Amino acid sequence: MNKKHLWGVAIVLIISGIVLYVDLKGTPVAQLEQAARNINVIALIAVFGLMLLSYIFEASILAVLSKRKNEPQRSKWSFFRIPLIQALFNAITPMSTGGQPSQLAAMIQMGIEGGRATSLLLMKFIIYQIVVFLAYVTTIITGFHMVATKFSGLAFFIAIGFLIHVTSILFLLAILFAYNWTKNAANWLMDLLAKFLNPDRVNVWRKNTLEKIDTFYHESQKLKKEQGKLIVCAVLTVLQLLCFYSIPYMILVTLNVPADWASVTQMNIMIIMFMAIIPIPGASGGAEYSFQTLFATFISTNGTLIVGMFLWRFVTYFFGMILGIFGWIFKPQKVVSPIND
Repeated sequence: MNKKHLWGVAIVLIISGIVLYVDLKGTPVAQLEQAARNINVIALIAVFGLMLLSYIFEASILAVLSKRKNEPQRSKWSFFRIPLIQALFNAITPMSTGGQPSQLAAMIQMGIEGGRATSLLLMKFIIYQIVVFLAYVTTIITGFHMVATKFSGLAFFIAIGFLIHVTSILFLLAILFAYNWTKNAANWLMDLLAKFLNPDRVNVWRKNTLEKIDTFYHESQKLKKEQGKLIVCAVLTVLQLLCFYSIPYMILVTLNVPADWASVTQMNIMIIMFMAIIPIPGASGGAEYSFQTLFATFISTNGTLIVGMFLWRFVTYFFGMILGIFGWIFKPQKVVSPIND
């Protein structure tokens, strides 16, 4: 971690601290005490268990993708620490831009060659994006009206987040099924930009874009040939997301607040869409606001809402940061593969 990452941690802590201070300042202590007394300890343990299971399923995806003949045995910790490190760097970089590079660094540390590690992460990314896209589409169809009716302002930003994700998915699908057309379209776009911007800079963008299109296409072709791995990883991704998306519902159970799993989970998915467009490390400020705005539907007292927001934010954000620090510190034994791609 460098100074830039430490600044990210500082920004997150400051903004989260300010939000918590403002909330606590306007909330009677008696309400907070009552909410704390109502906490179901077993359900609270289950909340942390869901987050850990989400990390375990994500680590299992990488273990499945990396498995091949003559592959040396690597420890479970070497795979488990990868999603933890990703959680840490997603949390402290704007729009989660540090997650992918940190995973790559972690895989190289465990002895996987850089090019192959990049390929594995790209395969995982393809599967994840497809599953998330299906989750987003299902949620928008079945639950967006609930948010649009009650919170029109927030619904607008959720729609923007959805459109951004749809655009990225359509671009990935275009590479998969219209490879030549996509490359031609990218070249046309770069030619257009070169008329208005510095041509040398545009040429750098062109080179990087075309290289990424080529890499993505070739890795997707590899994935098509390994249908067994594809199915297993898709199932593991569904389980990973189910665990993660179910955390707010379990927090309501922890606070003894009656709620419907489907409604809560739909709202949580839409919160995540909203958080995706906040250009602040960890979407700090916007995440807390969106949680309080949407979940006020289920929680009647302000004290319970604040406690619920704090638990949600800690489990899904700070818990991963803490585990990620340990993951970064305690490196696994490096096991070099005898086969290079």
